[in-house]
Amino acid sequence: MRPISDMRSIHLMLCTAASNITLSGKTSWHSLIDVPTKTDGKLMKLRPLVMLTVIVPTLLLTTTTNLNAQAVYPAKPIRLVVAFAAGGIADSVARQIGVKLGLRLGQPVVIENRGGAGGNLGARAVTTAEPDGYTLLVTTAALAVNASLYKNPGYTIADFAPIAVAASTPNLFAINASNPANSLQDLVRNYKGKQLTYSTAGIGSSSHLTGQYVLKNLLGIDAVHVPYQGGAPAVNAAVAGHVDMVSTSMPTAMTNVAAGRLKGIAVASLKRVDTLPTVATVTEAGFPDFEDRSWVGFLAPAKTNPDIVRRLNAEINDILRQPDVRQSLLSVGFEPSIGTSREFSDYLTKEVTKWSQIVKATGVTIND
Repeated sequence: MRPISDMRSIHLMLCTAASNITLSGKTSWHSLIDVPTKTDGKLMKLRPLVMLTVIVPTLLLTTTTNLNAQAVYPAKPIRLVVAFAAGGIADSVARQIGVKLGLRLGQPVVIENRGGAGGNLGARAVTTAEPDGYTLLVTTAALAVNASLYKNPGYTIADFAPIAVAASTPNLFAINASNPANSLQDLVRNYKGKQLTYSTAGIGSSSHLTGQYVLKNLLGIDAVHVPYQGGAPAVNAAVAGHVDMVSTSMPTAMTNVAAGRLKGIAVASLKRVDTLPTVATVTEAGFPDFEDRSWVGFLAPAKTNPDIVRRLNAEINDILRQPDVRQSLLSVGFEPSIGTSREFSDYLTKEVTKWSQIVKATGVTIND
């Protein structure tokens, strides 16, 4: 039974129930109470009273229970299942938001890293959790990518109730500082007739698909993918000169870019980013409307109470408005995202469609 918000709603339900009770003996309520059917007027006049005696306490008890359940949320610790290993962008954002969220809600927020299968293992774990608001998923754009990349990811987008996108960042193409290229156009000229090697966080990652789509499909470069187990080792490979370029999220590479060990040559965003104002966009390279933003989002299992979803959305938005949180995210290349759960749901649907087209264009699939 859905929660009843006020006594007027209870009154309406009781009136509706009472209107179904007749004195003719022909009533749908007979099956509810084992009372012999008689036509004696005195007995029949008592039946509506008997019915209401049963109905009223039941409605009030259910209403009170539901309202109390919502009023005390959260009554125990909340578990954030991060779909990737510790140290990645999802983990970093989850821990920063989790600390603040626990303080605001008055309950501990526990981080559980459950990486594997490109984020699918953590996502699957949350789909089987109780939809009570105490087990939430923290993941990235991989959730949208995997919907078409994997033959059987083990879930569908409909298995989740989107809460909020906490932050997003564009994909960055970066090369060793000693490489003479300064743009994607330079790469096309310098690697004409030659192979270009590029590293990513792994096969099927958004950085892999973006790298292959931009380098091979759009620019026509003979690019060879070199996958690593995570963004950090992929960046280190470019720093050490083991590969020609790295395709990665901005926060993963920013330390090495700031130190001059790597040089950004393009960002996959519609406009230049404030933290790398001299780095051109893929759009400026001649490919308008192309964007790959790696986002970090919070989701609950489907059928979670909408009031809980709205509460969590409001709390996360308020946290993102705090100056220290905002500055911390901006300093490493993240852009805080404030919006409604409905906006996140609509965005997720568009992301699934976009990535299905890129997966089809690149021909990359994973049988799992």
